[in-house]
Amino acid sequence: MIMSGPAFGVIADDFTGATDIGSMLVRGGMKVVLTIGPPAADFDFGDADAVVVALKTRSIPAPDAVTQSLSALKALRRVGVSRAQFKYCSTFDSTPVGNIGPVSDALAAEMGCDLVVHVPALPVNGRRVYNGHLFVGTALLNESGMENHPLNPMTDPSLLRCLGAQVEGDVALINHAVLATGAENVRAALAECGGASHVIGDAIDEEDLRVWADVLQNADFFAGGAGLATPLAQRLTKTHAGAHVQPADIGPTRAGHTLILSGSCSKATLGQIEAFRKAGGAIRQVDPTLIEAGEDTVEAIANWAVETLANKPVLIHGSASPEDVRRAQARLGEERAGKVIERALSKLAEMLATQPHVARVIVAGGETSGAVVSRLQIAALRIGSEIDPGVPWTLALDAAGTPLIPIALKSGNFGSEDFFVKASMEGRL
Repeated sequence: MIMSGPAFGVIADDFTGATDIGSMLVRGGMKVVLTIGPPAADFDFGDADAVVVALKTRSIPAPDAVTQSLSALKALRRVGVSRAQFKYCSTFDSTPVGNIGPVSDALAAEMGCDLVVHVPALPVNGRRVYNGHLFVGTALLNESGMENHPLNPMTDPSLLRCLGAQVEGDVALINHAVLATGAENVRAALAECGGASHVIGDAIDEEDLRVWADVLQNADFFAGGAGLATPLAQRLTKTHAGAHVQPADIGPTRAGHTLILSGSCSKATLGQIEAFRKAGGAIRQVDPTLIEAGEDTVEAIANWAVETLANKPVLIHGSASPEDVRRAQARLGEERAGKVIERALSKLAEMLATQPHVARVIVAGGETSGAVVSRLQIAALRIGSEIDPGVPWTLALDAAGTPLIPIALKSGNFGSEDFFVKASMEGRL
Protein backbone atom coordinates (compact mmCIF):
# COMPACT_ATOMS: atom_id res chain seq x y z
CA MET A 1 0.00 0.00 0.00
CA ILE A 2 1.44 3.38 -0.99
CA MET A 3 0.89 5.77 1.88
CA SER A 4 -0.86 9.13 1.56
CA GLY A 5 -0.30 11.43 4.50
CA PRO A 6 1.44 10.47 7.75
CA ALA A 7 -0.10 7.03 8.22
CA PHE A 8 2.89 5.75 10.25
CA GLY A 9 3.90 7.21 13.59
CA VAL A 10 6.67 6.70 16.10
CA ILE A 11 6.68 7.57 19.79
CA ALA A 12 10.32 7.78 20.89
CA ASP A 13 11.35 7.78 24.54
CA ASP A 14 14.24 10.20 24.07
CA PHE A 15 15.39 12.81 21.57
CA THR A 16 18.51 11.08 20.22
CA GLY A 17 16.47 7.93 19.66
CA ALA A 18 13.92 9.98 17.76
CA THR A 19 16.50 11.33 15.32
CA ASP A 20 17.99 7.83 15.07
CA ILE A 21 14.76 6.26 13.84
CA GLY A 22 13.94 9.32 11.76
CA SER A 23 17.15 8.87 9.78
CA MET A 24 16.47 5.13 9.35
CA LEU A 25 12.97 5.84 7.99
CA VAL A 26 14.48 8.34 5.53
CA ARG A 27 16.90 5.62 4.43
CA GLY A 28 13.89 3.48 3.59
CA GLY A 29 12.25 6.10 1.40
CA MET A 30 9.96 7.96 3.77
CA LYS A 31 9.56 11.69 4.17
CA VAL A 32 9.75 12.29 7.90
CA VAL A 33 8.75 15.10 10.23
CA LEU A 34 10.03 14.94 13.81
CA THR A 35 8.27 16.98 16.48
CA ILE A 36 9.49 17.72 19.97
CA GLY A 37 6.58 16.53 22.06
CA PRO A 38 3.10 15.93 20.62
CA PRO A 39 2.43 18.07 17.55
CA ALA A 40 -0.05 20.91 17.80
CA ALA A 41 -3.45 20.38 16.19
CA ASP A 42 -2.63 22.87 13.42
CA PHE A 43 0.93 21.65 12.75
CA ASP A 44 1.59 21.42 9.00
CA PHE A 45 3.11 18.02 8.11
CA GLY A 46 3.18 18.75 4.39
CA ASP A 47 3.73 15.56 2.41
CA ALA A 48 5.27 13.58 5.28
CA ASP A 49 4.86 9.81 5.20
CA ALA A 50 5.81 9.40 8.86
CA VAL A 51 5.75 11.46 12.04
CA VAL A 52 8.20 10.88 14.87
CA VAL A 53 7.27 12.34 18.25
CA ALA A 54 10.30 12.84 20.49
CA LEU A 55 9.62 12.55 24.22
CA LYS A 56 11.96 12.63 27.22
CA THR A 57 10.39 9.74 29.11
CA ARG A 58 13.09 7.08 29.36
CA SER A 59 14.15 7.76 32.92
CA ILE A 60 11.12 9.46 34.50
CA PRO A 61 8.57 7.70 36.74
CA ALA A 62 6.55 5.12 34.80
CA PRO A 63 3.11 6.74 35.37
CA ASP A 64 4.40 10.02 33.92
CA ALA A 65 5.94 8.21 30.96
CA VAL A 66 2.64 6.45 30.28
CA THR A 67 0.68 9.71 30.42
CA GLN A 68 3.03 11.50 28.02
CA SER A 69 3.17 8.55 25.63
CA LEU A 70 -0.62 8.26 25.46
CA SER A 71 -0.83 11.99 24.78
CA ALA A 72 1.61 11.54 21.89
CA LEU A 73 -0.42 8.65 20.49
CA LYS A 74 -3.61 10.70 20.70
CA ALA A 75 -1.95 13.50 18.73
CA LEU A 76 -0.68 11.06 16.10
CA ARG A 77 -4.09 9.51 15.63
CA ARG A 78 -5.64 12.96 15.35
CA VAL A 79 -3.53 13.63 12.24
CA GLY A 80 -4.40 10.30 10.65
CA VAL A 81 -1.73 7.90 11.89
CA SER A 82 -3.14 4.37 11.93
CA ARG A 83 0.03 2.38 12.72
CA ALA A 84 2.56 3.16 15.42
CA GLN A 85 5.83 2.04 16.98
CA PHE A 86 7.05 2.69 20.50
CA LYS A 87 10.75 3.33 19.97
CA TYR A 88 13.29 2.77 22.73
CA CYS A 89 17.06 2.34 22.71
CA SER A 90 18.66 -0.68 21.02
CA THR A 91 20.44 -1.33 24.33
CA PHE A 92 17.01 -1.64 26.02
CA ASP A 93 17.88 1.13 28.49
CA SER A 94 15.62 0.47 31.43
CA THR A 95 15.52 -1.01 34.92
CA PRO A 96 13.24 -3.50 36.73
CA VAL A 97 10.99 -0.53 37.55
CA GLY A 98 11.58 1.09 34.15
CA ASN A 99 9.22 2.30 31.50
CA ILE A 100 9.46 0.00 28.49
CA GLY A 101 6.89 -2.48 29.81
CA PRO A 102 4.34 -0.03 31.25
CA VAL A 103 4.45 2.27 28.20
CA SER A 104 4.18 -0.68 25.80
CA ASP A 105 1.19 -2.04 27.73
CA ALA A 106 -0.60 1.32 27.77
CA LEU A 107 -0.05 2.04 24.06
CA ALA A 108 -1.05 -1.51 23.10
CA ALA A 109 -4.27 -1.24 25.07
CA GLU A 110 -5.11 2.05 23.38
CA MET A 111 -4.40 0.52 19.96
CA GLY A 112 -6.42 -2.63 20.73
CA CYS A 113 -3.34 -4.85 20.49
CA ASP A 114 -3.25 -8.04 22.60
CA LEU A 115 0.34 -9.07 21.83
CA VAL A 116 3.27 -6.63 21.58
CA VAL A 117 6.20 -7.69 19.41
CA HIS A 118 9.55 -6.19 20.43
CA VAL A 119 12.44 -6.03 17.94
CA PRO A 120 15.21 -4.06 19.69
CA ALA A 121 18.12 -5.06 17.41
CA LEU A 122 20.18 -2.57 15.42
CA PRO A 123 22.85 -4.71 13.71
CA VAL A 124 24.39 -1.78 11.80
CA ASN A 125 25.53 -0.46 15.20
CA GLY A 126 26.38 -3.85 16.67
CA ARG A 127 23.18 -4.42 18.68
CA ARG A 128 22.06 -8.00 18.12
CA VAL A 129 19.54 -10.20 19.92
CA TYR A 130 20.15 -13.95 19.96
CA ASN A 131 18.06 -16.39 22.01
CA GLY A 132 16.59 -13.37 23.76
CA HIS A 133 20.00 -12.09 24.91
CA LEU A 134 21.24 -8.68 23.83
CA PHE A 135 24.78 -8.28 22.55
CA VAL A 136 26.64 -5.01 22.00
CA GLY A 137 29.36 -5.87 19.54
CA THR A 138 30.71 -9.19 20.78
CA ALA A 139 29.90 -8.50 24.44
CA LEU A 140 26.77 -9.34 26.35
CA LEU A 141 24.81 -6.23 27.35
CA ASN A 142 25.89 -6.48 31.00
CA GLU A 143 29.58 -6.64 29.97
CA SER A 144 29.45 -3.85 27.37
CA GLY A 145 29.81 -0.82 29.63
CA MET A 146 26.05 -0.41 29.91
CA GLU A 147 26.28 -1.97 33.36
CA ASN A 148 27.82 1.36 34.44
CA HIS A 149 25.11 3.60 32.97
CA PRO A 150 24.47 6.32 35.60
CA LEU A 151 20.66 6.29 35.14
CA ASN A 152 19.76 2.90 33.66
CA PRO A 153 22.47 0.38 34.52
CA MET A 154 21.91 -2.78 32.47
CA THR A 155 23.04 -5.75 34.53
CA ASP A 156 21.08 -8.55 32.83
CA PRO A 157 21.47 -9.42 29.12
CA SER A 158 18.24 -11.45 29.03
CA LEU A 159 15.52 -9.27 27.55
CA LEU A 160 12.90 -11.79 28.60
CA ARG A 161 13.87 -11.25 32.23
CA CYS A 162 14.27 -7.45 31.79
CA LEU A 163 10.85 -7.03 30.24
CA GLY A 164 9.26 -9.71 32.41
CA ALA A 165 10.12 -7.68 35.51
CA GLN A 166 8.11 -4.75 34.15
CA VAL A 167 4.90 -6.37 32.87
CA GLU A 168 2.07 -8.46 34.29
CA GLY A 169 1.76 -11.02 31.49
CA ASP A 170 4.22 -13.59 30.17
CA VAL A 171 7.03 -12.70 27.78
CA ALA A 172 7.63 -15.15 24.93
CA LEU A 173 10.52 -15.49 22.46
CA ILE A 174 10.72 -15.89 18.71
CA ASN A 175 14.26 -17.17 18.42
CA HIS A 176 16.63 -17.12 15.49
CA ALA A 177 15.92 -20.74 14.57
CA VAL A 178 12.30 -19.82 13.85
CA LEU A 179 13.24 -16.56 12.18
CA ALA A 180 15.55 -18.36 9.77
CA THR A 181 12.61 -20.36 8.39
CA GLY A 182 10.87 -17.25 7.05
CA ALA A 183 8.03 -14.84 7.66
CA GLU A 184 5.17 -17.35 7.35
CA ASN A 185 6.59 -19.53 10.12
CA VAL A 186 7.20 -16.47 12.30
CA ARG A 187 3.55 -15.47 11.87
CA ALA A 188 2.51 -19.00 12.82
CA ALA A 189 4.73 -18.92 15.89
CA LEU A 190 3.27 -15.60 16.97
CA ALA A 191 -0.23 -17.04 16.64
CA GLU A 192 0.78 -19.79 19.05
CA CYS A 193 2.05 -17.44 21.80
CA GLY A 194 -1.14 -18.00 23.77
CA GLY A 195 -1.09 -16.37 27.19
CA ALA A 196 1.86 -14.11 26.46
CA SER A 197 1.38 -10.35 26.26
CA HIS A 198 4.83 -9.57 24.87
CA VAL A 199 7.26 -11.26 22.50
CA ILE A 200 10.99 -10.61 22.17
CA GLY A 201 12.20 -11.11 18.61
CA ASP A 202 15.73 -12.25 17.81
CA ALA A 203 17.62 -10.47 15.02
CA ILE A 204 21.34 -10.62 14.27
CA ASP A 205 21.61 -9.12 10.79
CA GLU A 206 19.79 -7.08 8.17
CA GLU A 207 18.17 -10.16 6.62
CA ASP A 208 16.52 -10.93 9.96
CA LEU A 209 15.15 -7.39 10.05
CA ARG A 210 13.75 -7.81 6.56
CA VAL A 211 11.87 -10.90 7.77
CA TRP A 212 10.46 -8.96 10.70
CA ALA A 213 9.45 -6.14 8.33
CA ASP A 214 7.49 -8.67 6.26
CA VAL A 215 5.80 -9.93 9.43
CA LEU A 216 4.98 -6.51 10.92
CA GLN A 217 4.22 -4.37 7.87
CA ASN A 218 0.48 -4.68 8.55
CA ALA A 219 0.70 -4.52 12.35
CA ASP A 220 -1.13 -1.69 14.10
CA PHE A 221 1.44 -1.50 16.89
CA PHE A 222 4.84 -2.90 17.84
CA ALA A 223 7.90 -1.81 19.83
CA GLY A 224 11.65 -1.82 19.57
CA GLY A 225 14.71 -0.03 18.23
CA ALA A 226 15.45 1.74 14.96
CA GLY A 227 16.79 -1.28 13.09
CA LEU A 228 13.40 -2.29 11.72
CA ALA A 229 12.66 1.19 10.37
CA THR A 230 14.46 1.02 7.02
CA PRO A 231 13.10 -2.31 5.74
CA LEU A 232 9.64 -1.46 7.08
CA ALA A 233 9.66 1.92 5.33
CA GLN A 234 10.71 0.21 2.10
CA ARG A 235 7.68 -2.06 2.31
CA LEU A 236 5.24 0.66 3.26
CA THR A 237 6.37 3.00 0.51
CA LYS A 238 7.07 0.27 -2.08
CA THR A 239 10.65 1.38 -2.62
CA HIS A 240 13.37 -1.14 -3.41
CA ALA A 241 15.98 -2.35 -0.98
CA GLY A 242 19.18 -0.42 -1.53
CA ALA A 243 17.44 2.41 -3.39
CA HIS A 244 19.07 5.81 -2.92
CA VAL A 245 16.98 8.20 -0.87
CA GLN A 246 17.77 11.89 -0.96
CA PRO A 247 17.61 13.30 2.59
CA ALA A 248 15.85 16.57 3.19
CA ASP A 249 17.79 19.70 2.31
CA ILE A 250 18.45 21.41 5.60
CA GLY A 251 20.01 24.44 4.06
CA PRO A 252 23.55 25.80 3.72
CA THR A 253 26.10 25.54 6.48
CA ARG A 254 26.45 28.68 8.55
CA ALA A 255 29.88 30.26 8.70
CA GLY A 256 31.81 29.38 11.82
CA HIS A 257 32.76 26.35 13.87
CA THR A 258 31.05 23.43 15.60
CA LEU A 259 29.99 23.50 19.24
CA ILE A 260 29.86 20.04 20.83
CA LEU A 261 28.08 19.47 24.15
CA SER A 262 28.39 16.01 25.70
CA GLY A 263 26.80 14.60 28.82
CA SER A 264 27.13 10.95 27.85
CA CYS A 265 29.44 8.73 29.89
CA SER A 266 29.35 5.78 27.50
CA LYS A 267 32.54 4.04 26.38
CA ALA A 268 31.88 5.16 22.82
CA THR A 269 31.54 8.83 23.72
CA LEU A 270 34.57 8.78 26.01
CA GLY A 271 36.60 7.34 23.13
CA GLN A 272 35.23 10.01 20.76
CA ILE A 273 36.22 12.76 23.19
CA GLU A 274 39.75 11.38 23.39
CA ALA A 275 39.99 11.18 19.59
CA PHE A 276 38.85 14.82 19.38
CA ARG A 277 41.51 15.77 21.92
CA LYS A 278 44.25 13.99 19.95
CA ALA A 279 43.10 15.75 16.76
CA GLY A 280 43.74 19.11 18.39
CA GLY A 281 40.19 20.06 19.31
CA ALA A 282 39.60 22.49 22.15
CA ILE A 283 38.05 20.78 25.20
CA ARG A 284 36.66 21.98 28.51
CA GLN A 285 35.13 19.71 31.15
CA VAL A 286 32.17 20.58 33.32
CA ASP A 287 32.84 19.13 36.78
CA PRO A 288 29.59 19.13 38.80
CA THR A 289 31.45 19.24 42.11
CA LEU A 290 33.35 22.38 41.04
CA ILE A 291 30.15 24.01 39.76
CA GLU A 292 28.35 23.32 43.02
CA ALA A 293 31.31 24.59 45.06
CA GLY A 294 31.49 27.79 43.02
CA GLU A 295 35.04 26.99 41.89
CA ASP A 296 33.91 27.03 38.25
CA THR A 297 30.93 28.69 36.61
CA VAL A 298 28.88 28.30 33.46
CA GLU A 299 29.63 31.94 32.63
CA ALA A 300 33.40 31.33 32.78
CA ILE A 301 33.08 28.30 30.52
CA ALA A 302 30.91 30.26 28.08
CA ASN A 303 33.43 33.10 27.92
CA TRP A 304 36.22 30.63 27.13
CA ALA A 305 34.08 28.99 24.47
CA VAL A 306 33.18 32.28 22.74
CA GLU A 307 36.85 33.21 22.47
CA THR A 308 37.93 29.75 21.31
CA LEU A 309 35.15 29.24 18.76
CA ALA A 310 36.53 32.14 16.75
CA ASN A 311 39.38 29.83 15.72
CA LYS A 312 38.35 26.18 16.09
CA PRO A 313 35.63 23.70 17.11
CA VAL A 314 34.91 23.42 20.83
CA LEU A 315 33.83 20.43 22.92
CA ILE A 316 32.37 21.01 26.37
CA HIS A 317 31.56 17.88 28.31
CA GLY A 318 30.38 16.49 31.59
CA SER A 319 31.34 13.01 30.42
CA ALA A 320 33.47 11.08 32.89
CA SER A 321 34.75 7.62 33.71
CA PRO A 322 32.60 5.34 35.89
CA GLU A 323 34.95 6.00 38.80
CA ASP A 324 34.67 9.78 38.46
CA VAL A 325 30.89 9.54 38.09
CA ARG A 326 30.69 7.54 41.33
CA ARG A 327 32.86 10.09 43.15
CA ALA A 328 30.64 12.96 42.01
CA GLN A 329 27.51 11.03 42.96
CA ALA A 330 28.97 10.27 46.40
CA ARG A 331 29.54 13.99 47.02
CA LEU A 332 26.38 15.42 45.47
CA GLY A 333 23.93 12.53 45.33
CA GLU A 334 23.15 10.43 42.26
CA GLU A 335 20.31 12.56 40.93
CA ARG A 336 21.87 15.90 41.85
CA ALA A 337 25.14 15.20 40.03
CA GLY A 338 23.34 14.44 36.77
CA LYS A 339 21.03 17.46 37.05
CA VAL A 340 23.97 19.84 37.56
CA ILE A 341 25.54 18.60 34.32
CA GLU A 342 22.24 18.80 32.40
CA ARG A 343 21.52 22.34 33.58
CA ALA A 344 25.04 23.53 32.85
CA LEU A 345 25.16 22.10 29.33
CA SER A 346 21.67 23.29 28.42
CA LYS A 347 22.44 26.80 29.70
CA LEU A 348 25.67 26.78 27.67
CA ALA A 349 23.65 25.81 24.61
CA GLU A 350 21.34 28.76 25.18
CA MET A 351 24.25 31.15 25.68
CA LEU A 352 26.36 29.94 22.76
CA ALA A 353 24.05 28.70 19.97
CA THR A 354 23.39 32.20 18.65
CA GLN A 355 27.01 33.35 18.84
CA PRO A 356 28.34 34.47 15.44
CA HIS A 357 31.14 31.89 15.36
CA VAL A 358 28.82 28.89 16.02
CA ALA A 359 27.87 27.20 12.75
CA ARG A 360 26.30 24.03 14.08
CA VAL A 361 25.75 22.15 17.33
CA ILE A 362 26.29 18.50 18.27
CA VAL A 363 24.81 17.10 21.48
CA ALA A 364 25.83 13.69 22.84
CA GLY A 365 23.64 11.76 25.25
CA GLY A 366 19.89 11.29 25.43
CA GLU A 367 19.25 13.17 28.65
CA THR A 368 21.54 16.00 27.62
CA SER A 369 19.89 16.23 24.20
CA GLY A 370 16.49 16.49 25.83
CA ALA A 371 17.66 19.27 28.13
CA VAL A 372 19.32 21.22 25.30
CA VAL A 373 16.40 20.91 22.89
CA SER A 374 13.98 22.06 25.59
CA ARG A 375 16.19 25.00 26.57
CA LEU A 376 16.52 26.14 22.95
CA GLN A 377 12.72 25.86 22.51
CA ILE A 378 13.08 23.65 19.45
CA ALA A 379 9.66 22.49 18.23
CA ALA A 380 10.61 20.22 15.33
CA LEU A 381 13.56 18.85 13.39
CA ARG A 382 14.00 18.41 9.67
CA ILE A 383 16.05 15.24 9.07
CA GLY A 384 19.12 15.66 6.85
CA SER A 385 22.05 13.47 5.85
CA GLU A 386 23.67 10.97 8.22
CA ILE A 387 27.03 11.56 9.84
CA ASP A 388 27.11 7.94 11.02
CA PRO A 389 24.36 5.30 11.10
CA GLY A 390 21.57 6.56 13.31
CA VAL A 391 23.02 10.07 13.74
CA PRO A 392 21.75 12.56 11.15
CA TRP A 393 22.26 16.25 10.80
CA THR A 394 18.95 17.98 11.38
CA LEU A 395 17.69 21.51 11.05
CA ALA A 396 16.09 22.77 14.25
CA LEU A 397 12.82 24.68 13.78
CA ASP A 398 10.87 26.83 16.20
CA ALA A 399 7.10 26.60 16.74
CA ALA A 400 6.45 28.75 13.67
CA GLY A 401 8.66 26.56 11.48
CA THR A 402 11.48 29.11 11.36
CA PRO A 403 14.96 27.57 11.03
CA LEU A 404 17.15 28.00 14.11
CA ILE A 405 20.43 26.09 13.69
CA PRO A 406 21.77 22.81 12.25
CA ILE A 407 21.99 20.32 15.12
CA ALA A 408 22.91 16.65 15.55
CA LEU A 409 21.66 14.65 18.54
CA LYS A 410 23.89 11.63 19.18
CA SER A 411 22.99 8.67 21.33
CA GLY A 412 25.87 8.05 23.72
CA ASN A 413 26.78 4.65 22.29
CA PHE A 414 26.51 5.66 18.62
CA GLY A 415 29.12 6.86 16.18
CA SER A 416 32.60 5.84 15.12
CA GLU A 417 35.62 6.73 17.22
CA ASP A 418 36.35 9.76 15.01
CA PHE A 419 32.72 10.95 15.10
CA PHE A 420 33.38 14.32 16.74
CA VAL A 421 36.43 14.91 14.55
CA LYS A 422 34.76 14.30 11.20
CA ALA A 423 31.47 15.94 12.21
CA SER A 424 33.15 19.13 13.39
CA MET A 425 36.05 19.42 10.97
CA GLU A 426 34.03 19.13 7.77
CA GLY A 427 32.46 22.33 6.50
CA ARG A 428 29.33 20.86 4.96
CA LEU A 429 26.15 19.12 6.11
